[in-house]
This record gives sequence, C-alpha cells and structure tokens, in this order.
Amino acid sequence: MEFDKKRFRQMFPNIAGEMENGENGENRVSISSVRADAHQAESLAGSTKRFDNYMPTVIDFIRRCDDEKQADEIIDYMETRNEITAGHAQKLRKQLKAKGVRSFGPKKQDDYYSRESTV
Repeated sequence: MEFDKKRFRQMFPNIAGEMENGENGENRVSISSVRADAHQAESLAGSTKRFDNYMPTVIDFIRRCDDEKQADEIIDYMETRNEITAGHAQKLRKQLKAKGVRSFGPKKQDDYYSRESTV
C-alpha cells in the first residue's frame, strides 16, 4: 500500500513529525552494539529482568559499605524507618561487631546489578 506524504501526515501526524524532526538529530537513538545471533540476543534481553521489581534488603545495603561504621549507620537508618525490627537490628549489630562487615557477604560494587543482570 502506497501513501503520499500528505495522506501519511493526515493519518499519522506524530510519526510524520518524528520522521521530519529526526533529520536534525532529535529523536535519535544510538546503537552501540549489534548481535548477529538472535537466540543469544533474546536470552540476554530476557536476563535483564532478573532484578525487575527487586527490593534491596538491609543486607544488600550493608554489602555496599566500606567499614563497620557505615554498616551501623545503615542498620540505624533502616530501624528508624521501621524497615527492620529492633530485634533484627540487634542481631545485625551483634554479627557486625563479632564478625565484621564482610561477614554479610562480599562488597557489592556500584555496577553490581547491571553486571549481574546480564550474566
């Protein structure tokens, strides 16, 4: 089915506007990589959903800490906001004091979730 520009603009004004304005660089998306294998691309696209709707726990926040002081501040903050109970906070502080901040797991780097979602 063929359309002339005038009819296309009447039927699809927004798309026509985007196509015309795209000439000056607006409405453009750069593509930084291409996958030739469709199955690999689909499996990687699906793996990014691993952390969709994931709510970090107090342990996730503690694992981002550099030292015990930061971890204690996280525990205090979460307890103050009633995101953890006083009993849970006490258990976390006890573990922190006895075993240290790395007893909760290895340190999570800034890009942890983006790296892990594509594994």
